[in-house]
Amino acid sequence: MIYTVECSFANADSEAEWNDFYSLEKLPALISVSGFHTSQRFKALSRGCPVYLAIHSIDGLDILTGEEYRQKGGGNFARWQQHITDWHRNLYDGIERAPAIGEGEYLALSASGPEPLIRLGLTPQAMHAVAMEKLPEHRWLARVEHAKTPVFEHLPEDIHIYEPMTTQLTSGSDTVFAKVL
Repeated sequence: MIYTVECSFANADSEAEWNDFYSLEKLPALISVSGFHTSQRFKALSRGCPVYLAIHSIDGLDILTGEEYRQKGGGNFARWQQHITDWHRNLYDGIERAPAIGEGEYLALSASGPEPLIRLGLTPQAMHAVAMEKLPEHRWLARVEHAKTPVFEHLPEDIHIYEPMTTQLTSGSDTVFAKVL
């Protein structure tokens, strides 16, 4: 299943420090939770959506309600919590593992259907919300090569483009930090 966490951050003075905390401490702690398989952070390049997106591949909802998840910082942004705005969490089925988005690539998300992504020449994967907010109920994601990205100002309103902030972490790897791209 795919677990998404979206938010914006309302304090420019501490945003860089918060991003370091999230990318270098929080993601490695979460990927160490039993049942987490991949984790990656993104920053929105398009408007009309929360600025930050984290996508995790997990076994299921019970992972997010477990003690290990809470002990390792799940659902908590520590001292930065007061600056978190537009916070949304969803659990989706339909995709077992999130694609790793690397350098030279973007992630595209649509909530209105696969057609806008298909018209851009992309291959969307469908997700259906099964827990947490359940909004949007359906989402489609696709990998986009930088060279094939249309001008952001000309994208359909419901397509959001994200650039990776970290490499995708995987469970059981020797990675102890999330490389900032």
